[in-house]
Amino acid sequence: VEAYMNYPRELLIGRWYRNGLDDEGWQLSEYAEMSADGSYEFTFITYDDNGDVASQIIELGDWGLVGDIHFTMAKSEFIDQEHYAADLADPDNYHAYRVLNLDNKNFEYQHVVTKEVFILRRVADKIGHC
Repeated sequence: VEAYMNYPRELLIGRWYRNGLDDEGWQLSEYAEMSADGSYEFTFITYDDNGDVASQIIELGDWGLVGDIHFTMAKSEFIDQEHYAADLADPDNYHAYRVLNLDNKNFEYQHVVTKEVFILRRVADKIGHC
């Protein structure tokens, strides 16, 4: 039997951020806000080679954390300010991740199917206040 960690759900509530490269090698920024009511808002911004915004997608949905499994269900998205309802029958709108590390500052998790690893860092709400 594989051991698992039991992470407190409250640790995920708040705002998170990561930077990386997309499949084309362009800069990608993700901003994630997870609310106590189980809703989320993820913003994905891709920048072109000149540093200009090439695309912006805002995804809205529900999230949860049980033990060391984090899951999301996309319900709608805004792509370049156009609103689209998600097809809730589409399996691509459901994702599950194994939490590798979660504390007050870092959230590292791995997609259970693709095995891709993501690392988010907490956004400090009170900059300059300890």
